[in-house]
This record gives sequence, C-alpha cells and structure tokens, in this order.
Amino acid sequence: MLEAAIKQQLDQYLQLMEGDVVLRVSAGEDNVSREMLELVNELASMSSRISVERATLERTPSFSVTSPTEETGIVFAGIPLGHEFTSLVLALLQVSGRAPKVDADTIKQIQNIEGTYHFESYISLSCHNCPDVVQALNVMSVLNPNITHTMIDGAAFKDEVEAKEIMAVPTVFLNGEAFGNGRMSLEEILAKLGTGPDASAFSDKDPYDVLVVGGGPAGASAAVYAARKGIRTGIIAERFGGQVMDTMGIENFIGTAYTEGPKLVASLEEHVKEYGIDVMNLQRAKRLEKNDLVEIELENGAVLKSKSVILSTGARWRNVNVPGETEFKNKGVAYCPHCDGPLFEGKRVAVIGGGNSGVEAAIDLAGIVKHVTVLEFAPELKADQVLQDRLHSLPNVTVITNAQTTEITGTDKVNGISYVSRETNESHHIELEGVFVQIGLVPNTDWLDSVERNNFGEIIVDRHGATNVPGVFAAGDCTNSAYKQIIISMGSGATAALGAFDYMIRN
Repeated sequence: MLEAAIKQQLDQYLQLMEGDVVLRVSAGEDNVSREMLELVNELASMSSRISVERATLERTPSFSVTSPTEETGIVFAGIPLGHEFTSLVLALLQVSGRAPKVDADTIKQIQNIEGTYHFESYISLSCHNCPDVVQALNVMSVLNPNITHTMIDGAAFKDEVEAKEIMAVPTVFLNGEAFGNGRMSLEEILAKLGTGPDASAFSDKDPYDVLVVGGGPAGASAAVYAARKGIRTGIIAERFGGQVMDTMGIENFIGTAYTEGPKLVASLEEHVKEYGIDVMNLQRAKRLEKNDLVEIELENGAVLKSKSVILSTGARWRNVNVPGETEFKNKGVAYCPHCDGPLFEGKRVAVIGGGNSGVEAAIDLAGIVKHVTVLEFAPELKADQVLQDRLHSLPNVTVITNAQTTEITGTDKVNGISYVSRETNESHHIELEGVFVQIGLVPNTDWLDSVERNNFGEIIVDRHGATNVPGVFAAGDCTNSAYKQIIISMGSGATAALGAFDYMIRN
C-alpha cells in the first residue's frame, strides 16, 4: 500500500519507538476495511514493536492505537493517509512512550484536566488544516487517561456526516455536542476548555523594548530582526502563523520551489524560539495607547508596555455580507475549498469572486463537485488569463459576471444563492448546496483608534514602517503596502524592526 520512498522514511521513524504498540482493528468486508487491514499489517511487518489484533470498536472500519497494558483512547475511523499519515506516525511514536513535542506548562495543563472528555473530529484526507486538530487531540489522549479521541474520515462515514449535517472540516464534537470548527492548535483547544492563562499570568512582565502584535510572516520577521539587536522582544499572537496557516501550496517564496503554509509557519516558530523571544500565543489585543511607553491592552484585561510597538495583525477573509452568510457558515457556506471541497462531492456549489483565489477555487472544486457556478461582481473576471483559460475549458463550470449576490438561502443548511444582474436589474436564484466565498481580505485593524488608516482600514506607514504615532510601527498585510505577499510581509517586518530600533536609539 505504501510507496517505497514513504516506507523508507517511515522505517526511520519507527526505529524511534520506545515501547510496544497494539493496533486493534475493527474491520468488515468493505473496501475501506480491506485497505485498512493492508495498512496496519504493513506497519506491523515493518517493526517488531507493532502488533495487530482484531477487535470490536464503536465504528467499523476503524482501529485504535494503544499500548499492550492500557487503552490510550486514540482511534482512527477511516484510513489515515494523505495529510493524516503524519498523525498516524506521531500516534505510534507517542503511544510507544516517546514524549510529544509540547512544553512542560502545556503538559501540566493537560494532565490536570478533570472529568471525562470524548472528542470526535470529522476530517477529510485532503484537508491541510485537519492534522493540527487530530494531532492535538491525540496528544491530549496520550497525556490524560480521562480524554479520548476518534478521528473520523468523512468520506468513509458519509451517512454519519450527512446525519450530523457536517459541511466543513475539521469539525469537532465533545461528548456528543458540537465543540468547534476549523483549524485549532493544542493551545486553542485548551483555551476553549477554560484552561488558558488569564490576566494574572502577565502581571509581572517588565516593559519590552519591542513588542510585536501579530505572529504571521511580518511579525515573525520583525521579532527576529529586533531580537538580533540584543533587545527585549515579545510577540502577542492571536494565532501564530496567521493566514499562512490556511495556505496550501506556496510556490513563489524565493529560494524554496514549493512548501506549504503549516510547514513554513513551523519554520518561523522555530526561528523565533532560537532568540528567546517572549511569545504570548492565543492573545488578542483590543487597545493601543501612547503614554510614556506604548501600552497594549489584551482582551483578557492584561496591559503590556513597550518602548516601541510593531503592528503586524495581518488580514482575514472578507465576508460578502449578505443575509444567510453568517447563519449558514459551516452549514454550506465555506471559505477553504481545499479543506471543505470533498464534503461537497457530487453536489452543486457556487464560488463568489472572480479573482485568482476565486478561479483557483472553482478549478479545484470542479474536479470534485457536480457543478460550479462562479459569480463575479465586475463585468469580467479579474484572475490571470492562464487561470481563466483553464476555467473556461471545464465542462461543469458556469461563469456569471455583473452578478451582485443578494442572499444565501437555506433552512437548516444552504439550498441556494440569489443574485441581481447588474446589466438587466433582474433577480435570479440558483439551487445549490454550497457557497465558497473568495473575495479577498480585510485588515485586522478595527481595534485601532489613534493609528491613522486609509479608507480600506489599512495602516498608513512611511518607508521606515513608522505610523503617525511615535514609537508605533506596522508591517505586512495590515498596512497600505502595494502587494500582499508572504515575502513582502517578511521584508516589511524587517524594515519595521530596524525602524523601531533606530527610533529607540534616537529617543
């Protein structure tokens, strides 16, 4: 089942196992069961530490990864290949006794959780956001006997997905109740369980020389450049990595022919850690005030002070802001075609937006769904011509320009979309099951009052990255930079850090 190159790499990882692991398999006569048995038997043939037993589990086909002496609570319902193969390898290592790469404070938080927690995560094997959730919940299951986790491949359990009306992945249930959607880190899951740090955890922090607000490429670059000057540097990040964590393929990062968002973010995080930067993850800023020092108030009430601040808060998906968008989010309204596309197999969907991201989404979806309708507000598509040519060559795609979306309709989930033709003023309705919104980004600057912004909400900066507030700098997609690209954000982060350092020298 596994290709030779993958088996060679896997063999190196299996040699790191520290104890025995039992794969308890619940299999039937279906194709998925047969492929699952083939996979687990192949794993067992590669390591004397892995054995296979037949068992009866809650779902068939599925298998648990456990030790010979006790259950760990880790179950894979479906075949964890694709993006989830790493989740399987890590589960084997961690159940064997190899310590997960989690800091001591987080391990203590997990071990101190009381009560019974049974997590179920619904995923698709093509989802690049899902492994973070699966791996985080598996780690929690390994570290705390009161916690269990079952990964469920939606393609293998379609009836279950339909019954629960799951239309976005990853979707997590806790003890049978909806818990969360989308990418969640281990720290985010713990925060949702109420075990995250409160304001008191920040009360004894001395003022920083440079405090970076935002942990994307611009923020990471700014922090590294600042720390290399030997000055006290901190990062506040609502989610380290920002939008890059949701990016699938990156082919224009100079010097790297191809990488993926999560891999790039992992590299950024490792680089930041090399310099002893104080990273405060899962923290959101809500107020900036300039006194003797610049003060940043967090949503948990804590106030951090710094001689200079670099704002690198990035941007978020722009909403179409029509009735039904909010009501049917994750019930047919989606923003990530890579993650959620497989859930719409054989169905009819619409893509709102005719730029590069919208047309790329439509091309991806056309290979999965029954039909794609692209709605573009302007008289013509804005995507690169090569993408338009590819789009128009597809037999199951309809392009409608001059279309103003007016409503996303539905009852319990999406059943259609309405639009007005800007040419004829006539109203139209299309029956479908999914809507993918791809109309660009909006900067995360709503919380700023004293910092000057343009009509688009972008922070106005000069060539040193300085804003109108002394000591406050900005970088990346939240600024009025001409282009929003990862490599440009990194450069602007470096510029802002050097500008902040120059400001401190002169003041």
